[in-house]
Amino acid sequence: MNRKELIDALAEKTGSTKADAERNIAGLLEIITSTLKKGDNVALVGFGTFEVRKRAARIGRNPKTGAELKIKASKVPAFKAGATLKGVVNGVKK
Repeated sequence: MNRKELIDALAEKTGSTKADAERNIAGLLEIITSTLKKGDNVALVGFGTFEVRKRAARIGRNPKTGAELKIKASKVPAFKAGATLKGVVNGVKK
């Protein structure tokens, strides 16, 4: 499902206009992004948690030449699914 399909599905599910659904999704994504930027987590009980994970500096290889590269430490956004979501995806819960 892409963003447009998500907007259409949200508008249909909530009975709102597509414009309202688009503003709601854009607002939600903006809130999640700014919260992660501050280094905080967004926990939605039963659904999952959006968090920032630290990736250590490491040595990599250029696949074309085989030369070693230094890869800097970085922060990456991550999502950890909650128990309810895992159960629904695995067919255990409805």
